[in-house]
Amino acid sequence: MKDTHRPLAENGRLRRIVYSADDIRHRVAELGREIGEAYGAEDDVLVLGMLKGSFIFIADLVREIPIPIHVDFLVAGSYGNRMTSSGEVRLFYNPRTTIAGRNVILVEDIIDSGNTLLRVLPVLLQGNPASLEICTLLHKRLTRLPKDARWVGFEAPEEFLVGYGLDFGEDFRHLPYIGAM
Repeated sequence: MKDTHRPLAENGRLRRIVYSADDIRHRVAELGREIGEAYGAEDDVLVLGMLKGSFIFIADLVREIPIPIHVDFLVAGSYGNRMTSSGEVRLFYNPRTTIAGRNVILVEDIIDSGNTLLRVLPVLLQGNPASLEICTLLHKRLTRLPKDARWVGFEAPEEFLVGYGLDFGEDFRHLPYIGAM
């Protein structure tokens, strides 16, 4: 049986593992607890995930949040098959869930250029949520945003990262760790 968790040796496209599966598992559990401490069961929390990159993170995160929540998704992108953002963010799917009066947590896989958040935040604010917070697995701190992430999994190096949902041309999403190309 082929070991799919060893692409470093198999294809040579990844230079190193940045965050191990264990590092990620522990940090996601901490984030879930922190979010649970920030809200109560009565707070009508909506976790709104940015697809596709955050789908694994969201799946793990929501199982660690100890209060009732709802989940929906939006789809936006600016990378395509490149390692740098095109700068043009396209919103492909806007959630049908009503956000007015709700406590919305926007979940991102990674904040790097900030272009996606700059496009998405005003759209969400037009929906009049009671509050809007950002939770990101990775933050590169390359730009200042009008609203910074309240919850950050890891400070990310200035490298192109893949794994745990993050991709390069749709490859590498399946890896249980985050690696640098």
